[in-house]
Formats: sequence, C-alpha cells, structure tokens
Amino acid sequence: MRTITYTSPYVPAEWIAAHGLRPSLVVPGPSAASAPWAYGEGVCPYARAFAGEVARLPEGGGAVFTTACDQMRRAAELAAARARLPVFLMNLPATWQTAAAHALYAAELQRLGRFLVGLGGKPPSPAELAAVMRRHDDARTALRAARGRLSPRRHAEAMAAFQRTGVLDLPDLPPAELTAGRGIPVALVGGPLPLEDHRLFDRVEACGGWVALNATEGGERTLPAPFNRQRLQTDPFPELADAYFGAIPDVFQRPNQPLFAWLKRELRHSGARGVIIRHYLWCDLWRAEVPRLVEWAGLPALHLDAEGGDLPRERTDARLQAFMETLCRRHAAPDGQKEMASPTVRQDTA
Repeated sequence: MRTITYTSPYVPAEWIAAHGLRPSLVVPGPSAASAPWAYGEGVCPYARAFAGEVARLPEGGGAVFTTACDQMRRAAELAAARARLPVFLMNLPATWQTAAAHALYAAELQRLGRFLVGLGGKPPSPAELAAVMRRHDDARTALRAARGRLSPRRHAEAMAAFQRTGVLDLPDLPPAELTAGRGIPVALVGGPLPLEDHRLFDRVEACGGWVALNATEGGERTLPAPFNRQRLQTDPFPELADAYFGAIPDVFQRPNQPLFAWLKRELRHSGARGVIIRHYLWCDLWRAEVPRLVEWAGLPALHLDAEGGDLPRERTDARLQAFMETLCRRHAAPDGQKEMASPTVRQDTA
C-alpha cells in the first residue's frame, strides 16, 4: 500500500485512506533541518525539515503540502523540484465565513482525490468513505477520553502515533481519580511541536506544572469535530469537509476569531492558570498574536521562541521554574492581591 505523507491537520486522513492509500502525518524532529537531505535557503527549519523528510522518502508514494503556511508553500516548491515522489499543494482558504470558502475547500479535496487516483488509489463509494470516517471518529473519541488519564507527553505521543500510522494504540488507562492533583495546570499553545520537543511536557512537570491543555498543532486543537452519524449515513463527503474546514481553529484564518473562541472555552474547562506559548521564531502569524492572546486570556504567559533546535535545557528550565513560582504565588495570594496581579509575558528565545 502506498503511503501519502502530509503536513497539515486540514488534510483529512479519512479521504486518503478511503482511496485505498495509507495516510501519514509526519512531524519531523528539528534536527532533520540540518540533515544531508534537507535543503532550501530562506525556509524555516521546521518546513525545511519536512521537505527533507519528503525528499528521502522512496518512490511510490506522494506528499501533500498546504498553503496555510507560507514557509510550507515554499517547502512544497523545493520538494516538488527535488523529491522522488509526486507533490500536491492543497489550497486552503484563509477566510471561512462564506459558502464560497467552504466550496473551495471541498473542491480542493476533490482535486486531491484525483491526485490520489493518479497514484493508484480508487475513488471511494459513499458507503466506503462513511466506514473509514466512522473508524477514525471512534479512534479520536478514544483519544479525547484519554486526556487527563495519561501523562501529557504520553497523550501527545499517542495522538502523534495515530496521525502517523492510522492505528490507535492506547495503554490501559488508570481511573480518572488517580490522576488528579499532579501540578499547576497550564495550557501549551502554538504551532507544530516536533517530536524531540515532546520532552517539554516533562520539563513542565519537573518544574511543578501540568499541561492540562495541549493547544499546539497536532494536539487537541487540531482534531476535527466529531462526525454527525446521521449525516454520515446519507452524505459523508460534505460532513467530512465541514468537520475539518468548519471546525479546526487556526492562527492563519482571517479573521481568526474561531481560535480565540476555542481557547476561551477550553481554557475554562481545563482550569489552566497560565499559558505557555511556543512557536518558531520565523512564524510571523503566531508571533503577531502573542500580545493579543496574553491580553485576551487574562492569564500569566510564558513565551518560548524556538529557532529550530531543541529548547536549551538550562535556560528553559529556569524560565519554567520562575513561571511556575509566579503562578503559585498568584494562586495563593489573598483575593485582593489576586486582582492586582496582572498578566505577564516572560520571553525565552531558544
């Protein structure tokens, strides 16, 4: 079975799998940016690493990039010129309020389908598509239920493994009551988190914190909406398009109000007392939103600006420790003092 590697949560794995191909959302490690197969000047290390991963893939599969990120658009050009497999660039509308934007996304899925057929895939019948969608929806329901019953790192790794392989492999889950009181709850917000940086979850815990909400790309924020099972039986393709394009909030959207509405709801449900914002130095979209996000959330914030390699351990740990101490003091202060405590931004450039 041929493997289709893709880079964005807006590419439905179900659509690829229903064509009889193997979907694989690959998250490269930051070290891949400097590997011998990586290339491209003027491209951020993460996009360059993904293009490098595509370039070293064997013939017989395909790669799907999207226009949600200008850096990834450039990486798609590089990969198309040098990779040994076909490259597809999927256009994602930045606007989302109009019927025309939704129609354009659905048309791009159909165009992707023709690309998959050209690689040996078979157009799925509505019944075949619905069956694949049910399997993926059941797996994501299990992943959502596992939140809080696995450590944040294990939960993030389980999600990444499912997105990479399409196979759900969850360990035996402990009772929910055994997982309470593990540290100060915080939210981790930002773009894609390389596998090598999953150790950030452990570092937060070592400093007395607990990532109660993973709002990075590849985390809970970028899961599509649960499918409407009744509509799934009668009209699965529009349901697929709506669950992805109509429900995943992201910083590239214009306006990006859905991102802030999602964060407002999930921050409240998670009980987060602070926000850790982690993104790449080259990501203008996330960097531009940091002041607004901090002001809007009304919570202390720690800003981790990564240059492409792993976050320096000593400096990051020191900043995390100071941030957690701030949250402890703020939470323990009398009510009158709590009101005087204003949101703060601590910045660490890695």
